Order: sequence, then C-alpha cells, then structure tokens
Amino acid sequence: MFPEYRDLISRLKIQDEHFARIFHRHNELDQQIKNMEAGILASHGSEVEQLKKEKLQLKDSLYLILKKAANA
Repeated sequence: MFPEYRDLISRLKIQDEHFARIFHRHNELDQQIKNMEAGILASHGSEVEQLKKEKLQLKDSLYLILKKAANA
C-alpha cells in the first residue's frame, strides 16, 4: 500500500499514534477479509462488503495523512 510513501509510513507508524492505530486496523481488516474470502472464517456476503467499506475509508484516511505529512 502506497509504495511511494514507504519511508514516510515507517516514520509515521513510530511518531504518530493515530496513524499507527489506523494503519494497524487497516491491516487487521485486510487479513480478516482475506480469511473470510478463503473460507477460513465464516462470513456473510454483507459482512465482507461492510468490512471492505471500512477498510477503504481507513485507506483514504491514511492517504490524506501521508499527503499532508509529505507536504509539510
């Protein structure tokens, strides 16, 4: 995710607690969705879709933080 910001992501995960929390939650959701789609975890289609929406919202938030930090 966002390879162009790899160094900045590493720095923000250490320096910005809010960013680190959002980043961690995004990764948790990503793994949960993968497990549901692979049949490792039980799920309903609507549940997966809701998790995907939450994951996308987190990704948008991460991107905005990264853009702001890159321009600072």
